[in-house]
Amino acid sequence: MVDLHPRRNLGTACSEVLVLLAAAFLYSLAFPGLISVNGFGFIGFFALIPVFAVIRNTSWKLTPVYGFLYGFMFYLFFNYWLKTFHPLAILIVPIIKGGEMAVLFPALKAAQKLFKKYGYIVEGIIWVAYSYISQDWFAGYPYGTLGSAAYQYLPFIQIAEFTGVWGVTFMMVLPQTFLAFILFEKYRNRLDGFASYLKQHLVFLIGYAVVLIAILVYGFASISYWRSQEPEKTWRVATIQHSADTWKGGYTTYKNNFNNLRRMSLEALQADPDIILWSETAFVPSVAWHENYPSDPATSALVEEFVAFGKSLPVPLVTGNPEGVIDDPSQPALLADGSWNRKDYNTVIFFEDGKIKNTYRKQHLVPFTEHFPYEKQLPLLYNLLLANDYNWWEKGYESVVFETEEGIKFSTPICFEDVFGYLNAGFVANGADVIVNMTNDGWSKAVSAEMQHLGLAVFRSIENRRTTVRGTNSGMTCVIDVTGKIIDPMEPFKVGWHIYDVPVFTGESHGLTFYTRHIDWFAFLAIYLSFLLLGLGALYHLIHFIRERRQNRT
Repeated sequence: MVDLHPRRNLGTACSEVLVLLAAAFLYSLAFPGLISVNGFGFIGFFALIPVFAVIRNTSWKLTPVYGFLYGFMFYLFFNYWLKTFHPLAILIVPIIKGGEMAVLFPALKAAQKLFKKYGYIVEGIIWVAYSYISQDWFAGYPYGTLGSAAYQYLPFIQIAEFTGVWGVTFMMVLPQTFLAFILFEKYRNRLDGFASYLKQHLVFLIGYAVVLIAILVYGFASISYWRSQEPEKTWRVATIQHSADTWKGGYTTYKNNFNNLRRMSLEALQADPDIILWSETAFVPSVAWHENYPSDPATSALVEEFVAFGKSLPVPLVTGNPEGVIDDPSQPALLADGSWNRKDYNTVIFFEDGKIKNTYRKQHLVPFTEHFPYEKQLPLLYNLLLANDYNWWEKGYESVVFETEEGIKFSTPICFEDVFGYLNAGFVANGADVIVNMTNDGWSKAVSAEMQHLGLAVFRSIENRRTTVRGTNSGMTCVIDVTGKIIDPMEPFKVGWHIYDVPVFTGESHGLTFYTRHIDWFAFLAIYLSFLLLGLGALYHLIHFIRERRQNRT
């Protein structure tokens, strides 16, 4: 007689740990990384199968431990380049993601136990819910979202126009939860043959196949449609990639960087651009602060030189430039103790005729390095971060839309803001016809880090059907068209400039996509369904348990 519940021992646990370690490494290969700067996206369609199988096989008490182990190791492999930023970063991120998965794994185990036959569907829903929740809090971090591994498979990801990256994630994870179930059943000798088992789940298989075919048909048709459309306007953008060393500061560095940016901008003017685009914090001294509160003579002189350069340009200049403002309006700029009464925003300025025409303040700050709101609750960690040279920026709250004299409306998500769907949809809903990402991933010193960022940015163009222009310090400078196609990327970590003729599809002509009008609805649905299904499943089993006990007593 077959033992349907074989006894567990140390060897069982060790084998499960080894499977999880191998699965974490395999999953990391689906994304740009050490092995391939583009990633092997197809791996994302099966890399999670062993993870779901282990959760089914293991005990309840080990699921949170395994969740932490898997999350920690995956992000250690996946985000290896964080060690370049700071030794703390390569520990903080894997610890946080491990903590999240320590909660996720028991939830997946509960889905398997509460829904014997169709638990794999509930698992898929929970995975999507987790993917959203894990990026929607203070330390939210969307890198590693399953759907983003498919950024190169354009026909498959066109549904992002309706569901965002979440629908893509669901379609990728669902077959994996199903196959893990089959493997588990076969391993426990509960299957006489695959054919009979597949017949039991024929409705699911046919339903998934129909939806997948519909997605691909729509994807090819959508790509064909958009590539046949003539844009309402063409915007000629000059991107300046100066590949400056992120870690160097001080007047001499700022001066040299400005000279390089100015030289290349003047060269690019020969190509008759409509606008010049620099990267995030390309010009470091705050124009807003030094014009109002000049302090260091050399730095103030550099700001005046920058302003004079702006006046000489025949076209607008868009650049990252920190905005310094008075912190306490009741106090003077220079306090009695010699410190400045100042707070700073990470900003983009729209600079025209030597004046700041408009400013955008970064809304989603990088946790721990730009923002840490728990000074009172976690004073030790707060002081540790300060001691490690982390400085805090103030948070912006307005989805600013810039407009040129030619009527081009654009918004400028800063740094990793273009990896968040809700932010970019907010810009487009506010009137932006082009997304202009201003970023600096140069500190990573890894092309794979820049490509991981780019892979997520692809979805913003599809979700909103708006062209994205990326102006970066050192890569990936490029255009992403409305189908998610990456166009003419500049060589990373190389100094130069490039002219892009950017197709502009306006909201007046094409309206707003379903996703833009109903931001992240698919993720919210997954969250609500996860709690509802787990709750109903637990309630059903509780009622069944109570009834059995009553029957046994009688």
